[in-house]
Amino acid sequence: MKRIRFMDVSFRDGFQSCYGARVKTEDFIPALEAAVAAGTDNFEIGGGARFQSLYFYCQEDAFEMMDAARRVVGPDINLQTLSRGANVVGLVSQSRDIIDLHARMFKKHGITTIRNFDALMDVRNIAYSGQCIHNAGLKHQVVIALMGLPPGLKESYCHTPKFYLDKLREILDAGIPFDSVAFKDASGVTTPTVVYESIKGARAMLPEGTIIEFHTHDTAGMGVACNFAAIEGGADIIDLAMAPVSGGTAEVDILTMWHRLRGTDYTLDIDPEKYIEVEALFAERMEKYYMPPEAKEVNPVIPFSPMPGGALTANTQMMRDNNTLHLFPEVIRNMREVVAKGGFGSSVTPVSQFYFQQAFANTVQGPWTKITDSYGKMVLGYFGNTPAEPDPEVVRLASEQLGLQPTKEDVHDINDRNPELGIAYNRSLLEKAGVPVTEENIFIAATCGAKGISFLQGDKPLGIRYKADVEAEMAAKVAKKHGTAEPKNVNQRLNELIVKPQKSCMSNYIVTVDGKSFNVSVADGTGAVKPVAEAAPAAVPSSGEGVPVETSLPGTVMAISVEVGDTVAEGDEIAIIEAMKMESPVKSPRAGKVVSIDVAVGDTVATGDVLVYIA
Repeated sequence: MKRIRFMDVSFRDGFQSCYGARVKTEDFIPALEAAVAAGTDNFEIGGGARFQSLYFYCQEDAFEMMDAARRVVGPDINLQTLSRGANVVGLVSQSRDIIDLHARMFKKHGITTIRNFDALMDVRNIAYSGQCIHNAGLKHQVVIALMGLPPGLKESYCHTPKFYLDKLREILDAGIPFDSVAFKDASGVTTPTVVYESIKGARAMLPEGTIIEFHTHDTAGMGVACNFAAIEGGADIIDLAMAPVSGGTAEVDILTMWHRLRGTDYTLDIDPEKYIEVEALFAERMEKYYMPPEAKEVNPVIPFSPMPGGALTANTQMMRDNNTLHLFPEVIRNMREVVAKGGFGSSVTPVSQFYFQQAFANTVQGPWTKITDSYGKMVLGYFGNTPAEPDPEVVRLASEQLGLQPTKEDVHDINDRNPELGIAYNRSLLEKAGVPVTEENIFIAATCGAKGISFLQGDKPLGIRYKADVEAEMAAKVAKKHGTAEPKNVNQRLNELIVKPQKSCMSNYIVTVDGKSFNVSVADGTGAVKPVAEAAPAAVPSSGEGVPVETSLPGTVMAISVEVGDTVAEGDEIAIIEAMKMESPVKSPRAGKVVSIDVAVGDTVATGDVLVYIA
């Protein structure tokens, strides 16, 4: 009987998929300690969104979190993080010196292995970062990024077993040092047949003894089947998670997969009784956190998009907060065309966010009326070569709207020339801000930008969504509207109302209470209504004269780049909106003078809201 190893990804990808990566270290450390005692020796502990989120939302330092995890597990346990190639652990690609700094700092703070991927599968983007990981004395796990194509697309090569094995051959021919290979499907939409054929082919191609690991999500309900296909194809390790961050948008549960292997030629070789206890402890520690209902749902439309589990919850939560969740089904439908015309890059951060932003823009502004900044740069080549050539008309539109020419240049060379990237530039930002200049702080500034520097200056807002806060907020709003000191239970009150469903997704509806709107979700088969958040009020037009500059995406105003009275040219940056995990610049549609600013930093804005007026 073959023993299949697993990596517990609860404390990184599980958090990202279910809680938007917003979990305090002190709350999960007891569960980590218990999992080690139960026999787990392999954990994903950081990287991906679990780096930035600690500074942005959790009032914590990611390096201190890594140090704490290492102290708990001891010296021999594998602690692994996720890196996005040239982007490392941010959403912006970096210069070579920051990429090298990433590897050295993660080694210093207790990490054993870095899983290194590029969403576009441009081998150049993982070659340099992989060499840096190896040079730092870390284990390098190189990634083949998987994605199942939506049905109906006329594409016979990209994201087939032959495509993946050709990419593996490129990695081998490039001489990139690696210690293991991961086949990573962030959206959980690759079919079991493709998984099996790809891993079986890789097993025949790789040197004997090479470790192969497989990663998928259960977003489309295929996680167990794909894990088993990977095992039969020759995978040595599969990625699993513990309840409450298993299933749905997250990974298959450890106990579920143990049960699937019973009576076969494979085993996880665990004591299930111990893991029942660990999962119970973990669920108790996580009870305080609010989990959006879609985080644990199997969504049958995901193969038609595809949307990765780690991004779906963050995006739907932002849409819910901005009263646009009813648009989600149409956005998902539009992603199919966006993926195809964008060159078939794998739907994983940051490319999944490029896709989602463009699909959203196509939904609310009309097909291809507006090319979003990041999607446009991707099709123009500024993040590397896409697997297939992007649609020529989309490339033309992107070039015209962004004022950039297409390129095939290595992204590292582009970034090394950028005066606002690199160690020297970020050191100067720290000095200007009066922050201690350490290698850790330089890396934080480079990957977290202005928010990272604000954190280092002591500005640490809490952005965690606790269950009690969400429920109390909703109860207070209902009480205020009905003038009751002791409001009825919120669900009871809303169940008394007439629910008028509008175009919606995942059992979400809009309910009108005394002229005000609430987003609510209905548990299928029960008729019980669970309140989520009050709908955002309509924007009030400014009385200022001039041409309005509107936001094309819902989000939060992160920065305002102009002041009243400033003269701007067409294309100048007006503001930065944090939308769907990305920072998106809003640019002036014309030259003129800023006559009014209608928002402030920190404001939540909906699609079409006016940011400034220009005369």
